[in-house]
Amino acid sequence: MKKLSFALAGLVFLMPSTAQAQVRLSINLGLPVAPPLVQVQPGIQVVEGFGEEVFFSAGWYWCRRPDGWYRAASPRAPFGWVDARRVPSALVRMPAGRYRNWHHDMRPGERRPEARREERRHQP
Repeated sequence: MKKLSFALAGLVFLMPSTAQAQVRLSINLGLPVAPPLVQVQPGIQVVEGFGEEVFFSAGWYWCRRPDGWYRAASPRAPFGWVDARRVPSALVRMPAGRYRNWHHDMRPGERRPEARREERRHQP
């Protein structure tokens, strides 16, 4: 009986493993608990006055980075990387960088006066 138990244990040990390696990418943005949101398109809001573009759409907070999109269920939760196929198409079509430091009284493409001064200071 012992020999049979050892034989079965050895067989289980030699069976191929089905474990998969997983890598999780996440970022923390340091958003306030209840960030002010401004609607920029139907169904899409942006965090007002924040240094990065952070959108709220389809019940998630979304952030676009050079390596792709990240999302979080709440503003204080870590933002996890999301496959581009899972990002709402309306977000993907948003022009990159347009809604950084956005304020409710701005129109699309408009920049705050202090942003224009900063740009002029760095021009040759």
